[in-house]
Amino acid sequence: MNVVAAYTGTFDPITYGHIDVVERAARMFSKLIVAIAFSEAKRPLFLLEDRIELARASVSHLPNVEVQGFRGLVVDFAVEHDVSVVVRGVRNVTDFDVEKQMAVMNRHLAAHVDTVMLAPSPTYAHISSTLVREIARMGGSVEGLVHPQVARELEQAVKRAR
Repeated sequence: MNVVAAYTGTFDPITYGHIDVVERAARMFSKLIVAIAFSEAKRPLFLLEDRIELARASVSHLPNVEVQGFRGLVVDFAVEHDVSVVVRGVRNVTDFDVEKQMAVMNRHLAAHVDTVMLAPSPTYAHISSTLVREIARMGGSVEGLVHPQVARELEQAVKRAR
């Protein structure tokens, strides 16, 4: 059975926690789209095009994974790309509560789209994009938290922001 799934988020920046979820979801589905939201409301550090490029570099080793940006509702992206499963990463109970609410609303808007929630491996459960950005802003090392290309681009973005 060919099942197309989409792992959605802002990925600002993509972390090893995200990559862990991508690798595991890629084993579950015929095709996985890492769908990166424009999300102006979150005021991302990286432009959408940059987040797409960094995600592509981070998941290039996975042949059934592609990366695309999108604007608007996740369910609209799902319908447009024949996605039947939305993948979401959940690190804790707070994440789960928010994701459950979004899953139910997405199901209300598009009854054929299901949501699968994956917890990251324990090695990566402590990583969040917010913490990675904060560590980088404070001059700390993000080695082991993000792909080396992401680390380089994050360092440059922080320097430009100063």
